[in-house]
Parts: sequence; structure tokens; C-alpha cells
Amino acid sequence: MTRKVSNFSDLIQRVTASCLLHPLADTRYDSSGDKDENLLYESEPNKDVDEDGEADKDSEDEEEDEIDDCDEGKMASLKALGEKKKLKQMESLLEEVFEAVSAMKRSYVSLQEAHCPWDPEKMRVADVAVVAQLRKLGVLRERFRRRRGVDENGRRREVRRRATGSLREVVAPYEAVVNDLIKEVKAKDLEVHSLKEKLDNVVTLSSNGGGKKVGRSQSKRKLGISQIQAVAATPSPELFETAMLQVRESSKSFTSLLLSLMHNAHWDITAAVRSIEAATASATEESYNPSAITIATSIVSAHHAKYALESYISRKFFQGFDHETFYMDGSLSSLLNPDQFKRDCFTQYHDMKSMDPTELLGILPSCHFGKFCSQKYLAIVHPKMEESLFGNLEQHQQVSTGSHPRSQFYNEFLGVAKAVWLLHLLAFSLNPAPSQFEASRGAEFHSQYMESVVRFSGGRVPAGQIVGFPVSPGFKLGNGSVVKARVYLIARA
Repeated sequence: MTRKVSNFSDLIQRVTASCLLHPLADTRYDSSGDKDENLLYESEPNKDVDEDGEADKDSEDEEEDEIDDCDEGKMASLKALGEKKKLKQMESLLEEVFEAVSAMKRSYVSLQEAHCPWDPEKMRVADVAVVAQLRKLGVLRERFRRRRGVDENGRRREVRRRATGSLREVVAPYEAVVNDLIKEVKAKDLEVHSLKEKLDNVVTLSSNGGGKKVGRSQSKRKLGISQIQAVAATPSPELFETAMLQVRESSKSFTSLLLSLMHNAHWDITAAVRSIEAATASATEESYNPSAITIATSIVSAHHAKYALESYISRKFFQGFDHETFYMDGSLSSLLNPDQFKRDCFTQYHDMKSMDPTELLGILPSCHFGKFCSQKYLAIVHPKMEESLFGNLEQHQQVSTGSHPRSQFYNEFLGVAKAVWLLHLLAFSLNPAPSQFEASRGAEFHSQYMESVVRFSGGRVPAGQIVGFPVSPGFKLGNGSVVKARVYLIARA
């Protein structure tokens, strides 16, 4: 094997001999360092060695499987413990969230209750409690977000950004409330300005009888208005007097509209007024005074027919004014719990005074105010009157079924109804309540309790005047002041 290879056939012989002599040799290179051609074939393995090798391999595989199974069991156990811990933490967080929400609801209810009646100290405490609960909710939200696994590198920036966002979200509801309050204040200012203008016009018209003594009266009325604005947060006699002026103005407006519709329908106004007054006189105190009917059918001229019509409308509206619900039901809340009932009445007054009655009845047509409107409309506008004025009974049918028409005539009627309803709420919120009175027919004129609807020359009522018929009632207030009853005067002769 040490001789050199002389030719290719000699190389083949040497390789063949080497394979026959060393079939299990580990080395696969010959002495010359050339690669053995037996790499192209696989030698048959030794069975004994293979069996031992396979046994060792199987045992090693089993040990590795046992270790893997043990590691997987530990990992699964650790994972289950981690999930259980996370679940407990999440449950604990949710409990804290629910408790914070419940506490915030209770604080918010206290904040609402502090608005009416107005209690500054209670409102301050409730406001602090609401803010505290909102901040607690913000902290809980941050805890929840951190547990969701934020990237470590951007966590500080994320926490800072979220803290800023949470602060904005906490402040945002209060900013919205402040904006709403600012809008409400502006709306109230506009309403006050409008009412002051209307009242100034009323004062000018009522005081400017002959163009004299206007300044003194106007100065007194304007001083009263400033006092009313100062005490408007609580029921007061001055506020009641202002509400009564609104009733008179709205009643005059509705009477003018009704009178113009009668003219357009070619009514005999004098005959209509005499019929109204005769029926009214026979149904009231004149049932035992026959001469009063004669007075009612003869004293009203065509020029003053509006006063008789206004008297009829006012009498219908103020019928049942002394009862807390105008006798629409048998409620006795004013007797069972008078203090609470007074507070509720003034709250309703504040809530309703700036509302459009048409919109209110569109939302709540069957509320107490809606029932009051339906009852008074059916009492004032007779079906024959409506059919004569409008040619149909459409509005009467709608009111009878509990609906409220969207017509100009009914809107004017709602203006009077709202004014009387607000006056009624104020009357039952005052302590003591106003005492209503009405001048009787044929009574002597008393300037302390009566006011003539007809202006006389010189601005003074001449002697010998008596009450022809009452136009609107008067009230005695708890502070000693008097809202004068309006009357139509005639000469005694």
C-alpha cells in the first residue's frame, strides 16, 4: 500500500481492497489524503451498537420530555396565577369605579337640591364633593390605562399627555355649565329689560291721563321696579304687583283681538255686551238685585264695550282663584304641608315665567297648566261664538280632546292664561297669602281700593260716581299694600 499509484486501474484495485479489508473503518480518507469513494454508499450498521445507541437516545428523549413537561406545567401554573391576579386587580378596580360613580351621583343630586331653594353653603359642599369624585375617576382611569401595557420608552410622555387630557376632561363639564349659566344670565337680562320697557309703557299710559302729575307717579313706579329686581329671588308683594300688571296687559291685548274679530264678523257689539253682562249679573250677586240687570243692559256705550268684554274675560279667568288648583281637583297640599307647597309654587313660577306657553303645551299638553287652559277656553269661548268668528269649531274640538291649537287667537289666549297662572303661583307662595276682593255693582267709589278704567278730565274721579260693573279683582297683600280693583264707573243719577 506504500507504493505509488501507477495508473487508474491500480487505483481502483487499491480502493477495492481497502473496502474489503476495513468495512467499518471510521476514517473515510486513504493514506494519500484523497476522499474515499465510499461516501456514495452507506455501510450496514452494527446491530448491537445500534440497539444500545437507540436505548440511550430514547432515555435521553424521555428525560428531555419530562423536563419539558415540568417546565410547561410551571409556566402554565405561573400564567394562571398571573391571570388570576390580574382578574382580582381588575375586579377591585371596577368596584372602586362603581363606588366613585355612585358617590358622584349622590353629590350631583345634592348639588341639584342646593339650587332650589338656593343654599350657597350646601352648594359649595356638594360642588367640592363632585370635583373630588371626578378626580378620583380620573385617577382610576389612569390606573386602568397603565395596566393595559404601555410601551416603556413612551410611557412618561403618554402619562403626561393623558394627565393633561384627563384634567381637561374634568374641567370641560364645568366650563360647559359656566357657559350655560352665562347664556341664562344674558337671557334673563334681556327678559328683565323687556319687562321694564313694557312696564314703563304701562306706567306712562296709566299715569298720563291729562298729561299732569306724570313725573311723580313714574318715579314711584321706577323705584318699585328697582326694589322688585333686588328681591326677585324670593316671593314678595312687589313681585305680585308686577305679575298683576302683566295680567292686565295681556287681558287688554286678548280683549282687543276678540273685539276686532267681532267687528269683522259684523256683530252687534252693544247687544253682545248687554247679553254678556245680563247673563253675568243674573249668575252672581245680582240674582237678588233685579235693578242691577237693568244697569248692566243700559250703562255700557259702544265706545266702552271693551271694558264689559274685559270684565267678562277676567271674571272667567279668576273664577276659582282662591283654590290651589282652581278646583280642577280636590288637592289639599296647601293645608297638609303649607311650607313645602309654598316653596313648590315659587319654584314652578321661576321655571315657567321664561317659557313659551305654546312650546310647553306642545311637550306636556295634559299638565296642570294645560288642563287650566282647556277649562278656561271652553268657559270663555262658547261654541256658537267660535263658529260665528271663525266659521268652524275646529279649535273647540281640539281643546275638548286635550290638544292645543296653533292659531294666533289661541296664542293670545295663552298669554292671558300664563299671566293668571303665574299670578296664582305667586299668590300661593306668599306668606301670608293675598286676599282677593271685587267691587260690587252700585257700590260707592273708594280711591284706596278702586281704580277707574275710564279716565276723567283732570285725572280725578268726580263725586257721586258708583260702580257700574267690576273689570278686574283687587288684592290685599301681607305688607299692607293694596292692588286696586279696576271698575267701570257711572254717575249715581
